[in-house]
Amino acid sequence: MAKQNIYDNEIFFEGYQKLRERGVNANNLFEIPARYALLPDLKGLRVLDLGCGMGDDCREYIRRGAKEVVGIDISEKMLEAAKAKNADPGITYIRMPMEDLYKLEGGFDVVVSSLAIHYVEDYKGVIREVNRLLKKGGEFIFSQEHPVNSCYGGGERWTKDENGIKIYSNLANYGIEGERESTWFVDNVKKYHRMFSTVINDLIDAGFAIERLTEPVPTKELVAKYPDYYDLYHRPDFLLVKARKI
Repeated sequence: MAKQNIYDNEIFFEGYQKLRERGVNANNLFEIPARYALLPDLKGLRVLDLGCGMGDDCREYIRRGAKEVVGIDISEKMLEAAKAKNADPGITYIRMPMEDLYKLEGGFDVVVSSLAIHYVEDYKGVIREVNRLLKKGGEFIFSQEHPVNSCYGGGERWTKDENGIKIYSNLANYGIEGERESTWFVDNVKKYHRMFSTVINDLIDAGFAIERLTEPVPTKELVAKYPDYYDLYHRPDFLLVKARKI
């Protein structure tokens, strides 16, 4: 079955680039700081980045002392940008979907993935391969769309008062796992919803010990500066997991 490669869609890619170029976005304010806080000391380590995108994180891992970073991504456009903007002798970029991790040799100290896991249908297969690729005691650190968001498949996400203020998030079909389609820059963007328990239990079954979970929410100071992010108190955008190979 063909793997989704939405980032090579020209309209989607341009929209995503513009979003990331804005300094104030959820990635920069919440996901990146939370993920970096979970990283170990990378000095001298081998790092694999799943869904490396434009390579910003790969370059940061080198800056933090990683000996070698391998970044894989299914998108040719993303990797072209990575090679142009974030080339380094210590970084190797490979065009590959996560479902093809069996093609890689192991021996990594850390595997990291930023907001890519929820695009993968075969989650169990991918995390089994991640476990194989890691050295014993190696760490798998990833972020994904939070399950209370990935269950969304249509309809109104929020209940609002007469002034348009969000009162609470609407939750539906959380217990029905599987493919969802959404509109984000373009129509028919596919992602896969898994319950929180599935995300964690499948990791345990694959041979991982769970070390840390993070669901980033804003500080009061940040909400005072950017009031739109108050809705994260109702439901967080992201789930981050740190697991160790047993």
